[in-house]
Amino acid sequence: MHELDLTTSWVGIVALAVFIIAYYFIATEEKYEINKAKPALFAGTFMFMLIGIYYAINGLDNHAMHNELETLILEIAEIFFFLFVAMTYIETLIERGVFELMKYKLVSKGYTYKKLFWFTGLLAFFISPVADNLTTALILSTVLFTIDKEKTLFLVPGAINIVVAANAGGAWSPFGDITTLMAWTAGKANFVDFLYLFPASVVGWLVTAFLLSFSVPEGKPAFDPQTEQKPRLRKGGMVVVYLGALTIIIAVLGHQFFDFPAMWGMMFGLSILKLYSFTLNRKSTEGFNIFVNMQKVENDTLLFFFGILSAVGALHFLGFLHYVHNLYGAIGSTASNIGVGFLSAIVDNVPVMSAILKSSPEMGMDQWLLVTMTAGIGGSLISFGSAAGVGVMGRMKGIYTFAAHMKHSWTILVGYGVSIAIWYVQFEILGLY
Repeated sequence: MHELDLTTSWVGIVALAVFIIAYYFIATEEKYEINKAKPALFAGTFMFMLIGIYYAINGLDNHAMHNELETLILEIAEIFFFLFVAMTYIETLIERGVFELMKYKLVSKGYTYKKLFWFTGLLAFFISPVADNLTTALILSTVLFTIDKEKTLFLVPGAINIVVAANAGGAWSPFGDITTLMAWTAGKANFVDFLYLFPASVVGWLVTAFLLSFSVPEGKPAFDPQTEQKPRLRKGGMVVVYLGALTIIIAVLGHQFFDFPAMWGMMFGLSILKLYSFTLNRKSTEGFNIFVNMQKVENDTLLFFFGILSAVGALHFLGFLHYVHNLYGAIGSTASNIGVGFLSAIVDNVPVMSAILKSSPEMGMDQWLLVTMTAGIGGSLISFGSAAGVGVMGRMKGIYTFAAHMKHSWTILVGYGVSIAIWYVQFEILGLY
């Protein structure tokens, strides 16, 4: 870990100011009509440049900074390429008409907006433990958006519900969220131990969903069986679905048994998709160009992650995230771990979890499971506090925004409190773990 504490130096103060200003423009994206990737990328790259200037002026050995950047690049690359493959698969599924067919089947059954709200939320909660919270949120928000592109009264609570459900579902699975994956690989709890978080996760989400459901309008999406033809699934559509599922399985098993980064399995899955595209184009006139689908990937979302993780990496290097560790000695593990949920919503749960794991405060398994849950679920409190939220913001631009999310954030806070209460009763009072 970096030895120098630069929080009170001019570079620490200026870098923190840059981060705060950038964060303001990220939070007010719709007000100034500036894409969130721009201030995030500027802050992330500029803050490390300031550190480089500080080291040069003071004649310091920049070996520590170089090592920090190499580690950061590796962390970002793992997330960047994982998301890139997931998004490429989603764009291919859209191009093959899979989501249009799914939307048709849902709407043609005559489901009301409220039923669709609950249906997509349940899917998000139970798919994310296997597919990871970001991929799940991207897929289901796409389905939600194809159901009704105009009805914001349905889309906003529906999107929030998917984000909360995906994050809550990811909290009780070792590979359902990046933070749980980090805690699992660090040996803080065994594979089965994370399953004990299921009661707290599911009840907390159900409470939030129940409160959100009152904002969902009555009625059902417009559907006229006389005029709306059943969408035709383009050739190879279901094969792409199966390849996507296989890619996730390979990524999970590869990490569990061979300790490969999850993105390695995802990139292997991308190679399979590219080979399938090649063979399909040779055999059929209804093939697809994988590079055209890649062009539609949400590059601004990928660059946002690059920027925000770089910025938080700079704060960590400067010494600001060490204050997280100091909380544990000052106010105790339980209160600190609850606070981590709020911090992860503001900053980002990945570097916060990384800082906690590196400082490694002495805690029992019950507390490590608590911080895993709060870091994962706490990210839902703000729209860009989690990977799932950022992904959905990119997928539903102008509809699911920071301001729209914050209007309903109180429902998430209530659910967060319920999850913590259930954890306390289960782990601290009854000792059921």
